[in-house]
Amino acid sequence: MRLVVARCSARYTGRLTAHLPLAVRLLVVKSDGSVLLHSDGGSYKPLNWMSPPCSLAPAAPGDEAAARGVTEVWTVQHQKSDDRLEIELHEVHHDSSHDLGIDPGLVKDGVEAHLQELLAAQIELLGAGHTLVRREYMTAIGPVDILARDADGGTVAVELKRRGDIDGVEQLTRYLELLNRDPLLAPVRGVFAAQEIKPQARVLATDRGIGCLVLDYDAMRGVDDPESRLF
Repeated sequence: MRLVVARCSARYTGRLTAHLPLAVRLLVVKSDGSVLLHSDGGSYKPLNWMSPPCSLAPAAPGDEAAARGVTEVWTVQHQKSDDRLEIELHEVHHDSSHDLGIDPGLVKDGVEAHLQELLAAQIELLGAGHTLVRREYMTAIGPVDILARDADGGTVAVELKRRGDIDGVEQLTRYLELLNRDPLLAPVRGVFAAQEIKPQARVLATDRGIGCLVLDYDAMRGVDDPESRLF
């Protein structure tokens, strides 16, 4: 990855036309060919950029550009369209290249697989006397996250989400319809479990006789003790 801090201006042409006046910016040139222009603000989003596949061609400025103080011109041309980004460098404050190696990618904490594993190990969160039947109980339309038995021996189907919305309730409803056709399992009660359940989803679940359970991920993995909180 190449990082250049420079006083520059830029002009983008193609699907639209945009212009960045002269200012000090960070230019990022990635190994995949993408080029991004950042200011010291606006969070993560660049002011302008060119996505791959594209090519970067540095060149000396023409007489008119040189007279305006331009020291180098970058032309970034997209290889599958007419999109072009032209950057005029006036003064370079920093220019360095770094080999970042292969990135393993983002590993999300608290994804549904983690919640499923934790809830299966702490099945009593569903209520006293609950026992685990199995994780990923297969139905004709896909697996139910957790199948359990309550203290009375009744079957409980649990659908897990990080953020519970109406679609999750609908999904659990379809699972319950199929599971209740099995005489060895019926009657099957549903529980919609998530770290956060939207009000509309809670209303729909309650209307359909589905229980709701809000999961405290930090407490489940032992990072946070709810009993030690002041509020």
